[in-house]
Amino acid sequence: MTARKTARKTATRTKPTTAPRPAARPARTQRPTPPRLAEVVAAALDDLKAQNVAVLDVSDLTDVTDTIVIASGTSDRHVKSLAGRVLERAREAGFRSLGVEGEREGEWVLVDLQDVIVHVMLPRIREFYALEKLWDVRSAGRAALP
Repeated sequence: MTARKTARKTATRTKPTTAPRPAARPARTQRPTPPRLAEVVAAALDDLKAQNVAVLDVSDLTDVTDTIVIASGTSDRHVKSLAGRVLERAREAGFRSLGVEGEREGEWVLVDLQDVIVHVMLPRIREFYALEKLWDVRSAGRAALP
């Protein structure tokens, strides 16, 4: 055998050297936590100067939703704009809406965002239906107790 063939044979028979170990993984950085949907909704309503914003936690009362947000607008155009801003900001934050009701009339617009239901109303409509009293059992419970 020639020297060339001998070198090739010995090279194939030797054990491959182990590759150096990779450096330790860098520590994971904390990702910023995404904003909660109720916070996104409250910020959107605040952007357009919604009045008397009420955020009610109803998770113990119903399985339909966790939070109800009730806000007032100064006119039907303002109510429509508030609801539109809520939808826009929710989409930007990665949340999906299930539906919107009442946009055409603009007196009461309901935005269903699954875990948060948003009611934007004119003050007279809000006063008439009094949703806060309906869902706020804590204040109703205090009144009923002696």
